Amino acid sequence: MKITVSGISEGQPIPESFAFGVFSAEDHMSFGPNRNPEVSWEDAPAGTKSFAVVMFDPDVPSVADDVNQEGKTVSKDLPRADFFHWLLVDIPASVSRIPEGEDSDGVLPKGKPAGPGPIGVRGINTYTQFLAGNPDMAGTYAGYDGPCPPWNDEILHHYHFEVYALDVETLGLSGEFDGEAVREAMAGHVLAQARVTGTYTLNPDLR
Repeated sequence: MKITVSGISEGQPIPESFAFGVFSAEDHMSFGPNRNPEVSWEDAPAGTKSFAVVMFDPDVPSVADDVNQEGKTVSKDLPRADFFHWLLVDIPASVSRIPEGEDSDGVLPKGKPAGPGPIGVRGINTYTQFLAGNPDMAGTYAGYDGPCPPWNDEILHHYHFEVYALDVETLGLSGEFDGEAVREAMAGHVLAQARVTGTYTLNPDLR
């Protein structure tokens, strides 16, 4: 099975058009175009009944005390955790492409609703938790929301775009389900999977 993410090559920087946050010399970060990239896949195995698309960043600081704080840095030695940026499940077996901008086109304060979307069923991404304390932004963030790593992080962040071919038509998930729920529901149902990884940073010393 093969996945193609248009505009993103393995191990190369992700274009700013797909980012939630872009570099700003004045304010460190400003909102980006936040469009989902076009994702397509091929060579799914016989017996595939649905697909799931997952995008996550495994390089997110497990402790956020120093994140985006003036005069501080997020140490490269800090333990890291997964931050989910995109969860789409129950994509019909007849679908093999998600067009650019279909699931996200711009930063929407307070997010997008979970549940059935333009293609498949949306789970909630980790911005839901990350922005919960921000009165201007708090809400339910479902579907795609792109990279916006801490601007003072010492490490480059990696973003894994994954597609899974599944042997069930539905994972049976509803409501505001998250990335761990998707992983648990897929267990034992994956016929094939494919991944491409891009990188992104807002740290001017790493750009």
